[in-house]
Amino acid sequence: MALPAIRPRGGYLLVAVIIGHIVLISAQVNTRTGVPVLQSAVFAVIAEVQQAASGVIGGVTRVWRGYVALRGAREENEKRRVQIENLELERQQWKAAVAEAAELHRLLNIRAHLPVEVKGANVVGSSAAPDSRTVTIDLGTLDKIDRDMAVLAPDGVVGRVVEVGPSVSKVQLLIDRNAAAGVLIDNSRAQGIALGNGTGKLTLEFVSATATVEEGDLVRTAGNDGIYPKGLVIGYVEGVKRTGPAFVSSGVRPAVDFSRLEHVLVVTGPKPARALVEGPS
Repeated sequence: MALPAIRPRGGYLLVAVIIGHIVLISAQVNTRTGVPVLQSAVFAVIAEVQQAASGVIGGVTRVWRGYVALRGAREENEKRRVQIENLELERQQWKAAVAEAAELHRLLNIRAHLPVEVKGANVVGSSAAPDSRTVTIDLGTLDKIDRDMAVLAPDGVVGRVVEVGPSVSKVQLLIDRNAAAGVLIDNSRAQGIALGNGTGKLTLEFVSATATVEEGDLVRTAGNDGIYPKGLVIGYVEGVKRTGPAFVSSGVRPAVDFSRLEHVLVVTGPKPARALVEGPS
């Protein structure tokens, strides 16, 4: 009954004895170079293992160095990107500051030549409703601002003050649908009324049909409405058409860009007689 278990063990023993003989023979037999065969075989195996290990280690080292270099390059690129963005932001800020300085310079120039007293104000808000075109300025009753004072920009008329608080006021823009101003056409001196329509432009109405009105004519304030001083720029004639036997009508393109208002002048009253005689200093 025990024979089947003994036979496999005997086979293993035989294999072990054969391998042992081979090893002994290899240790005693030399190669042509005088090195034992066993030593040569062991050296060859170890050399192959070392070469394989060296290749793996070298590959891992190259990959790691590449990763470190790539990471360093990415970090450097990120720093440069941030620097470029900061420089661009500074450039935009400088550009805005230069534009604002130019605008303020224009305000100072027009202020010196106006025949009226004015106060400078900043636009601090605007109406979001399309049918109510207004802006808010940072002057109020504490600055002696009152209703119906005219508001100007370097390019022309902005509108009039309609509401006043202690430190802020609301200005109705000339293009508001409820705004109006008495005007005259520069070339023919014909008079009419410029009406706001909420579209960003004005309508010129009640101009005599006998008056000469041409495309591009300059339109100024007539000074007969009790709000706007005479001679201030309103805009330019567009699209002349006859509305009846007595009157002609046209559009008016405002001289002021109402979408870019930042600084304005509020007309607080006429200049003293002495200032009008002596002129600007």
